[in-house]
Amino acid sequence: MTYTENLWLFFTLLFGIIVVPGMDMIFVLANSLTRGRTAGLAATAGIIAGGLVHSLYGAVGVGLLASLMPVLFRPLLITGALYMAWIGVSLIRSSITVDHVGPADTRSNWEAFRRGAVTCLINPKAYLFMLAVYPQFLRPDFGPLAPQAAVMAVMTAATQLAIYGGLAAAAGRARKFLVGNGNATIWVGRIAGVLLLAVSMLTLWEGLAA
Repeated sequence: MTYTENLWLFFTLLFGIIVVPGMDMIFVLANSLTRGRTAGLAATAGIIAGGLVHSLYGAVGVGLLASLMPVLFRPLLITGALYMAWIGVSLIRSSITVDHVGPADTRSNWEAFRRGAVTCLINPKAYLFMLAVYPQFLRPDFGPLAPQAAVMAVMTAATQLAIYGGLAAAAGRARKFLVGNGNATIWVGRIAGVLLLAVSMLTLWEGLAA
Protein backbone atom coordinates (compact mmCIF):
# COMPACT_ATOMS: atom_id res chain seq x y z
CA MET A 1 0.00 0.00 0.00
CA THR A 2 1.35 3.44 -0.92
CA TYR A 3 1.26 6.44 1.40
CA THR A 4 -1.42 8.12 -0.76
CA GLU A 5 -3.61 5.02 -0.61
CA ASN A 6 -3.08 4.94 3.14
CA LEU A 7 -4.32 8.53 3.48
CA TRP A 8 -7.40 7.78 1.37
CA LEU A 9 -8.25 4.87 3.64
CA PHE A 10 -7.79 7.09 6.68
CA PHE A 11 -10.08 9.73 5.20
CA THR A 12 -12.72 7.10 4.40
CA LEU A 13 -12.66 5.89 7.99
CA LEU A 14 -12.61 9.44 9.36
CA PHE A 15 -15.55 10.59 7.27
CA GLY A 16 -17.54 7.50 8.19
CA ILE A 17 -17.08 8.16 11.91
CA ILE A 18 -17.73 11.91 11.90
CA VAL A 19 -20.81 11.84 9.64
CA VAL A 20 -22.70 9.46 11.96
CA PRO A 21 -25.14 11.47 14.16
CA GLY A 22 -23.85 11.60 17.72
CA MET A 23 -23.22 13.84 20.74
CA ASP A 24 -20.84 16.21 18.94
CA MET A 25 -23.24 16.71 16.05
CA ILE A 26 -26.21 17.34 18.35
CA PHE A 27 -24.16 19.77 20.46
CA VAL A 28 -23.23 21.84 17.40
CA LEU A 29 -26.79 21.79 16.09
CA ALA A 30 -28.29 22.77 19.45
CA ASN A 31 -25.97 25.77 19.77
CA SER A 32 -26.70 26.85 16.19
CA LEU A 33 -30.46 26.65 16.65
CA THR A 34 -30.44 28.32 20.09
CA ARG A 35 -27.92 31.10 19.64
CA GLY A 36 -27.16 31.30 15.95
CA ARG A 37 -24.53 30.29 13.43
CA THR A 38 -21.61 31.86 15.32
CA ALA A 39 -22.37 29.80 18.43
CA GLY A 40 -22.50 26.66 16.32
CA LEU A 41 -19.14 27.48 14.78
CA ALA A 42 -17.71 28.15 18.26
CA ALA A 43 -18.91 24.71 19.37
CA THR A 44 -17.35 23.25 16.23
CA ALA A 45 -14.03 24.95 17.03
CA GLY A 46 -14.09 23.46 20.52
CA ILE A 47 -14.67 19.97 19.16
CA ILE A 48 -11.84 20.46 16.67
CA ALA A 49 -9.53 21.55 19.51
CA GLY A 50 -10.42 18.42 21.46
CA GLY A 51 -9.86 16.32 18.35
CA LEU A 52 -6.37 17.79 17.92
CA VAL A 53 -5.51 16.68 21.47
CA HIS A 54 -6.74 13.19 20.62
CA SER A 55 -4.58 13.24 17.48
CA LEU A 56 -1.54 14.22 19.56
CA TYR A 57 -2.26 11.44 22.03
CA GLY A 58 -2.55 8.88 19.24
CA ALA A 59 0.66 10.05 17.56
CA VAL A 60 2.68 10.03 20.80
CA GLY A 61 1.35 6.60 21.71
CA VAL A 62 2.27 5.10 18.32
CA GLY A 63 5.66 6.82 18.38
CA LEU A 64 6.52 5.43 21.81
CA LEU A 65 5.33 1.99 20.83
CA ALA A 66 7.34 2.00 17.60
CA SER A 67 10.53 3.08 19.37
CA LEU A 68 10.29 1.27 22.72
CA MET A 69 8.29 -1.89 21.97
CA PRO A 70 8.30 -2.46 18.19
CA VAL A 71 7.50 -6.15 18.69
CA LEU A 72 4.02 -5.14 19.91
CA PHE A 73 3.28 -2.91 16.92
CA ARG A 74 1.93 -5.65 14.63
CA PRO A 75 -0.29 -7.28 17.31
CA LEU A 76 -1.73 -3.85 18.14
CA LEU A 77 -2.40 -3.21 14.45
CA ILE A 78 -4.31 -6.49 14.17
CA THR A 79 -6.19 -5.87 17.43
CA GLY A 80 -7.10 -2.36 16.27
CA ALA A 81 -8.38 -3.67 12.94
CA LEU A 82 -10.59 -6.18 14.77
CA TYR A 83 -11.89 -3.41 17.04
CA MET A 84 -12.76 -1.26 14.01
CA ALA A 85 -14.52 -4.25 12.44
CA TRP A 86 -16.58 -4.65 15.62
CA ILE A 87 -17.56 -0.96 15.48
CA GLY A 88 -18.50 -1.37 11.82
CA VAL A 89 -20.69 -4.40 12.50
CA SER A 90 -22.31 -2.60 15.46
CA LEU A 91 -23.19 0.36 13.23
CA ILE A 92 -24.60 -1.91 10.52
CA ARG A 93 -26.84 -3.62 13.07
CA SER A 94 -27.87 -0.44 14.88
CA SER A 95 -30.76 1.92 14.19
CA ILE A 96 -29.47 5.43 14.81
CA THR A 97 -32.23 8.01 15.14
CA VAL A 98 -32.45 11.56 16.48
CA ASP A 99 -35.74 12.19 18.29
CA HIS A 100 -35.22 15.88 19.06
CA VAL A 101 -32.60 18.59 19.45
CA GLY A 102 -33.08 20.44 22.72
CA PRO A 103 -31.95 24.00 23.39
CA ALA A 104 -28.31 24.59 24.28
CA ASP A 105 -27.67 25.99 27.74
CA THR A 106 -24.47 27.82 26.77
CA ARG A 107 -24.52 31.56 27.46
CA SER A 108 -21.60 32.71 25.30
CA ASN A 109 -19.55 31.62 22.32
CA TRP A 110 -16.58 31.02 24.64
CA GLU A 111 -18.67 28.65 26.75
CA ALA A 112 -19.80 26.84 23.59
CA PHE A 113 -16.15 26.46 22.57
CA ARG A 114 -15.04 25.33 26.02
CA ARG A 115 -17.83 22.81 26.47
CA GLY A 116 -17.27 21.42 22.98
CA ALA A 117 -13.60 20.85 23.79
CA VAL A 118 -14.28 19.37 27.23
CA THR A 119 -17.00 17.05 25.96
CA CYS A 120 -14.63 15.76 23.31
CA LEU A 121 -11.73 15.35 25.75
CA ILE A 122 -13.57 13.46 28.49
CA ASN A 123 -14.98 10.82 26.14
CA PRO A 124 -13.09 7.62 27.09
CA LYS A 125 -14.19 5.86 23.91
CA ALA A 126 -12.33 8.47 21.86
CA TYR A 127 -9.01 7.56 23.50
CA LEU A 128 -9.58 3.86 22.90
CA PHE A 129 -10.56 4.57 19.31
CA MET A 130 -7.44 6.64 18.66
CA LEU A 131 -5.23 3.92 20.14
CA ALA A 132 -6.89 1.41 17.81
CA VAL A 133 -6.91 3.60 14.69
CA TYR A 134 -3.55 5.35 14.63
CA PRO A 135 -1.41 2.18 14.37
CA GLN A 136 -3.36 1.30 11.23
CA PHE A 137 -2.30 4.46 9.38
CA LEU A 138 0.71 5.98 11.17
CA ARG A 139 3.44 3.68 9.89
CA PRO A 140 7.23 3.88 10.39
CA ASP A 141 7.73 2.43 6.88
CA PHE A 142 6.22 5.64 5.42
CA GLY A 143 8.96 7.76 7.00
CA PRO A 144 9.15 10.00 10.10
CA LEU A 145 6.01 9.79 12.22
CA ALA A 146 5.70 13.49 13.08
CA PRO A 147 4.90 14.73 9.53
CA GLN A 148 2.45 11.84 9.05
CA ALA A 149 0.72 12.69 12.33
CA ALA A 150 0.51 16.38 11.35
CA VAL A 151 -1.16 15.50 8.02
CA MET A 152 -3.66 13.22 9.77
CA ALA A 153 -4.43 15.88 12.38
CA VAL A 154 -5.08 18.47 9.66
CA MET A 155 -7.32 16.01 7.80
CA THR A 156 -9.28 15.33 11.00
CA ALA A 157 -9.76 19.04 11.75
CA ALA A 158 -10.74 19.82 8.14
CA THR A 159 -13.30 17.00 8.04
CA GLN A 160 -14.81 18.08 11.37
CA LEU A 161 -14.98 21.68 10.13
CA ALA A 162 -16.63 20.66 6.86
CA ILE A 163 -19.28 18.45 8.48
CA TYR A 164 -19.99 20.26 11.76
CA GLY A 165 -19.40 23.70 10.27
CA GLY A 166 -21.83 22.82 7.50
CA LEU A 167 -24.39 21.85 10.13
CA ALA A 168 -23.87 25.16 11.92
CA ALA A 169 -24.33 27.10 8.69
CA ALA A 170 -27.51 25.23 7.72
CA ALA A 171 -28.94 24.41 11.14
CA GLY A 172 -32.62 24.61 10.21
CA ARG A 173 -32.36 22.32 7.22
CA ALA A 174 -30.00 20.02 9.13
CA ARG A 175 -32.54 19.62 11.93
CA LYS A 176 -35.24 18.70 9.41
CA PHE A 177 -32.92 16.06 7.98
CA LEU A 178 -31.93 14.57 11.36
CA VAL A 179 -35.03 14.87 13.52
CA GLY A 180 -37.89 12.57 12.67
CA ASN A 181 -36.15 11.26 9.57
CA GLY A 182 -35.26 7.87 10.96
CA ASN A 183 -34.67 6.11 7.66
CA ALA A 184 -32.04 8.65 6.61
CA THR A 185 -30.06 8.55 9.86
CA ILE A 186 -30.30 4.76 10.07
CA TRP A 187 -28.85 4.42 6.58
CA VAL A 188 -26.11 6.96 7.32
CA GLY A 189 -25.05 4.80 10.26
CA ARG A 190 -25.20 1.58 8.25
CA ILE A 191 -23.25 2.99 5.32
CA ALA A 192 -20.62 4.26 7.77
CA GLY A 193 -20.53 0.79 9.30
CA VAL A 194 -19.87 -0.77 5.90
CA LEU A 195 -17.04 1.73 5.30
CA LEU A 196 -15.46 0.94 8.67
CA LEU A 197 -15.77 -2.79 8.10
CA ALA A 198 -14.17 -2.52 4.65
CA VAL A 199 -11.26 -0.42 5.95
CA SER A 200 -10.71 -2.75 8.90
CA MET A 201 -10.62 -5.80 6.63
CA LEU A 202 -8.04 -4.15 4.38
CA THR A 203 -5.80 -3.20 7.30
CA LEU A 204 -6.27 -6.62 8.91
CA TRP A 205 -5.27 -8.33 5.67
CA GLU A 206 -2.18 -6.12 5.41
CA GLY A 207 -1.28 -6.74 9.05
CA LEU A 208 -1.54 -10.51 8.70
CA ALA A 209 0.38 -10.48 5.41
CA ALA A 210 3.24 -8.36 6.76
